[in-house]
Amino acid sequence: MSLVRRATTEDAAEVLRLRQVMIDSLPGGDPSRAWHTEALPALRERLGEADGDFAAFVVDHPDRPGALGALVVGTIDYRIGKAGSPLGRSGYVFSVATDPAARRRGYARACMDELLEWFRERGAGQVMLTASAEAEPLYADLGFVHKPDPTMILRL
Repeated sequence: MSLVRRATTEDAAEVLRLRQVMIDSLPGGDPSRAWHTEALPALRERLGEADGDFAAFVVDHPDRPGALGALVVGTIDYRIGKAGSPLGRSGYVFSVATDPAARRRGYARACMDELLEWFRERGAGQVMLTASAEAEPLYADLGFVHKPDPTMILRL
């Protein structure tokens, strides 16, 4: 039996907690938690959509009942097809986080394996993510490579 399961609406508060763990670990991450209250209803709704374009896979915390030990979240976007991805479905991985007390047990890898299978089942031709230096060896081991093109962002 796998330790990994699909997150449910009941996991929403813990998903947000682990997302904040990830945010807190990033350079320039915003430690504010005020946004959690506003984000919770929308997250619960998305977690309740079993056949949508959003999925979260989790491992329950081994030492704290009701808490999550690890989390990966992904979504599928449509982009006009191209060579290697003719259907135009692209996966994007975000919010990969492990509770500090549950690290070094393979939970993030197990969750990533499930998420990558979910992407394959939905016909994603490519999967993208942004890697921290700490997580880069895991992603490289899974077959991820650096893209040569620069990414830009505009905050609205």
